[in-house]
Amino acid sequence: MTEQRYMGLDVGEKTIGVAISDPLGFTAQGITVIARQSLPKDLALLKKIIADYQVTALVVGLPLSLNNTLGPQAEKVKYFVAKLQKEIPLPLEYADERFSTTLAERTLIAADVSRQKRRVVIDKMAAQIILQSFLDRMAYRAKGQTKEDVSATLTNPRP
Repeated sequence: MTEQRYMGLDVGEKTIGVAISDPLGFTAQGITVIARQSLPKDLALLKKIIADYQVTALVVGLPLSLNNTLGPQAEKVKYFVAKLQKEIPLPLEYADERFSTTLAERTLIAADVSRQKRRVVIDKMAAQIILQSFLDRMAYRAKGQTKEDVSATLTNPRP
């Protein structure tokens, strides 16, 4: 089996949430939140993480509007990613991230994480959700299954 290490990014105005997959590309783990400083500094930090973890591909959350169009924030994300790819040309996938932060917040609230702690980890967790969703889709495709196939199997398990 070929090792493929993915990096998931949740690029925001103030922070960048970063997640990394395991070497086989099965699970995602949130690793850090980068406080945005300047484009060169942000890119340098990401380049270091990419080198340290031997990342082979990027999965970047793209904040689409509810009608599936690119809004101003999505354009900013694409601009940032274009600059990153000039520095390190890795294969890239965009992933719909519309509800990743909401899901991360709900998960943290359910786990009774304090509001102060949530602010620190929410972007890292959103990046993890974006990346894990991508990895799950890849696994479904590899098995020739759709999410509906998997859902049907889970709700109607075979004896």
